[in-house]
Amino acid sequence: MVNIQVDGKWVQVPKGTRAIEAVSKHGTFVPHYCYHPKLSSPGNCRMCLIEMGSPKMGPDRKPILGAEGYPETSWIPRPQICCATDVAEGMAYRSHSPLIDECRKGVMEFLLINHPLDCTICDQAGECHLQEFSVEFGQADSRFLEEKVKKPKKVDLGPRIVLDDERCIMCSRCIRFTQEIAHDDALGFTQRGSHTVLTAYPGRPFANNYSLNTVDLCPVGALTSKDFRFKMRVWFLKQTSSVCTSCSTGCNTTIGSRENIVYRQTPRENNEVNSEWMCDHGRLNFHFLQDEMRLTEPLARQADGSRKPVPMKRAVEEAAAQLHQFKPDEIAVIASARMTNEELYLAGKLIRTLGVTMFDILPRPQPADGILVSADGNPNTHGARLMKVASDDPGRYLPIIARKVNEGAIKALICLGEDATACGVNPDVLATLPCVISLAILPNMTTAAATVLLPGAGFTEKRGSMINGKGRLQRLNRAVEIPAGAGDDWEILRDLIAALGGGNGIYTIEELFKQIAVDAPALAGLSLSKIGDLGLDLKDKLSP
Repeated sequence: MVNIQVDGKWVQVPKGTRAIEAVSKHGTFVPHYCYHPKLSSPGNCRMCLIEMGSPKMGPDRKPILGAEGYPETSWIPRPQICCATDVAEGMAYRSHSPLIDECRKGVMEFLLINHPLDCTICDQAGECHLQEFSVEFGQADSRFLEEKVKKPKKVDLGPRIVLDDERCIMCSRCIRFTQEIAHDDALGFTQRGSHTVLTAYPGRPFANNYSLNTVDLCPVGALTSKDFRFKMRVWFLKQTSSVCTSCSTGCNTTIGSRENIVYRQTPRENNEVNSEWMCDHGRLNFHFLQDEMRLTEPLARQADGSRKPVPMKRAVEEAAAQLHQFKPDEIAVIASARMTNEELYLAGKLIRTLGVTMFDILPRPQPADGILVSADGNPNTHGARLMKVASDDPGRYLPIIARKVNEGAIKALICLGEDATACGVNPDVLATLPCVISLAILPNMTTAAATVLLPGAGFTEKRGSMINGKGRLQRLNRAVEIPAGAGDDWEILRDLIAALGGGNGIYTIEELFKQIAVDAPALAGLSLSKIGDLGLDLKDKLSP
């Protein structure tokens, strides 16, 4: 720890702390553009100018101490940037003074000289630091009378990014992110002075799987997402904290929705999981929930072989009636590690109620990228193991299940969020099975063959918990309502178990989690609310 003075008050901070962090924490907020806590500090925007001073030295080259025992300060006559400076013993900082206020006004005036006045159509409006700081630290009038420098607009940088160079204030956050975090040196500045522009290298589109993080980093509206561009004003969006379910990393996210439609998904800071980033695939992997082919109508096979829409309650009863016709060794269950812990717990209870011995989940191995994309494409493999729906080697029994289905030994198949044909089941055999219960949200070969189709909920429409690949228990929160006609997966499973004679009595997701906490020692003493927005580390409580 080192002793420093911030706005006249002496405090202790860890050695190596950047001055901007120490001053913002112990003094007043220091405005900044180029600085970001997870990136290097180039010190090129000059917005973080403050006054600095060092200990006043006596003739013996030792600090002269004041009445309180702290060094007296020798102030540097000109302001200094604090984003690229580490604190040192005895240093003093002033975050506000007439000099600093005048400097900030000057910096804001320079930044706004060539900036277009298009806030009314800019995607960044409502989240723009240039807007915020111009009001708080700038001046109301402008002395600029010359013609603004015109720069390229609507520049296609890659498959997901559009650049408006006129808005760029050359903070270089995007450049440093691609170099330091994404390890893809794809962006850079060209030209000089007021004509400097941001661009991708010639013949090399900005197309890495983390490109959309630069939109989050951009303090103005220069870099925009093609997916979200001109879709919705951010102040209309309801923000819901949740997690990404595209792989076992479980990046923390904020879901932006309005009037039951999800418009965007952005990363939420969690230094134990994803820092402040997420991959483009996971970020955009929500549009399937609004697909026009979304299943929203329960179906049941009639005596004549046709399938007709029925109420959800009737569909669940029909599923139970069909399953009652078969022996336990004639039934198999394929669950999904994309289900929540609560749903997997009920899937396990369904398996035990039926006495089924053939069950498993579908593994999703994939190449990891060494950044955030995990080698396990399932978000909740640990949860499937904990709820005893998968073995330590997930997918080991799928070939056996597929062979028994194809040979006719298994006559009833329950698919919970998975397509049986992806597990090795012959589509022609699947179409002739006397009982196929499918819980799904989009059409596939299994839903087409289902004797009972139960449309469920997507990850933005449900509450529950998952355990990521590193053993961290995290919570999903409902951002939008389930489409009319579909049901919440855990409620469907609960009702199916009750219809099979397995009991009932759980009415809320909180009650269900409490029941799980009783049966699963790793979750003992926990509740959904105790998980919190950042999750809980369970890796020491999970079996290897």
